[in-house]
Amino acid sequence: MNPAPTSSMQDASTQALQGRRVGVLGYGSQGRAHALNLRDSGLQVTVGLRPGGTTAAQARTDGFSVAAPAEVAGGSDLLAVLTPDMVQPQLYREAIEPHLHTGAALLFAHGLNVHYGMIAPRRDLDVVLVAPKGPGALVRREFERGAGVPCLFAVHQDASGHARERVLAYAAGIGGARTQLIETSFREETETDLFGEQAVLCGGATELVKQGFETLVEAGYQPEVAYYECMHELKLIVDLLYEGGLAQMHRYISETAQYGDLTRGPRVVNAETRQRMREVLGEIRDGTFAREWVAEYAAGNPQYKALKQRDLTHPIEQVGAALRARMGWLRAGRDAAPAAPKRAAGG
Repeated sequence: MNPAPTSSMQDASTQALQGRRVGVLGYGSQGRAHALNLRDSGLQVTVGLRPGGTTAAQARTDGFSVAAPAEVAGGSDLLAVLTPDMVQPQLYREAIEPHLHTGAALLFAHGLNVHYGMIAPRRDLDVVLVAPKGPGALVRREFERGAGVPCLFAVHQDASGHARERVLAYAAGIGGARTQLIETSFREETETDLFGEQAVLCGGATELVKQGFETLVEAGYQPEVAYYECMHELKLIVDLLYEGGLAQMHRYISETAQYGDLTRGPRVVNAETRQRMREVLGEIRDGTFAREWVAEYAAGNPQYKALKQRDLTHPIEQVGAALRARMGWLRAGRDAAPAAPKRAAGG
């Protein structure tokens, strides 16, 4: 079932989770942001991590009570699973399924494992999803300035009769209700998220950048000039699109650039590209990609590691590293990043 879209829900509140115990498993980019935002929203948060890990030390420095995942699961009314996708099935079997109490809520930030059946949650649990449309650092930064990042939310299983109230309370707790909440399903969130990553945001964009760079270099242009044209200036266009869509981009680029965009763009990304996109989407929808990724992970990631290394040693990376070393404003931006807020132990 695909629920009808829900637009702004700024009246959503954390009331349904007030006085309840919220557990967060994982303390990476999203885990840390969610935990900090939830606590700052007045909720009682405990972090579940492997003993002795580096993230456990960070969580304690941030003032959280940290315990083993099974202990946190056993003491939670809502448990957010914010660990990497491929470790979640084992984590569920060993630390969550035997310990999470009847009527508790199990929350994910990505529906992959539930949608493809790698996790089959107990029938006595609420199963919900809150997926911020931005990285953890942005989720935290926007919350701190009194805003928020738009979130998708979904109810997959409502055992308690209060799953919707709980998921909206969680979304409010991390700041999503300050901007926009859109109701979806585990299927829609998973399939669109994977497609966006593979065909446009990561796979599509980076392949376009690399092939553009290679085309200019093989034609005899300087690699440094090719880097600026095909990678560096991409941020300028993406920022315009992010802030105001196609209309804003057209307002701020030259007429020459606009004409080239409108007449040459469809020759590069065309009907054949659309067909390849349909094929990629088909492999996502029928589970081919998920099965391939699970098998690759189980084998120790040999292909993943080789392909990633090929990316990292591409000539555009060598040229880019040298050029970025001279861009003092990039270092200044990193140095100016605000320090993580600290709280007294026990937070």
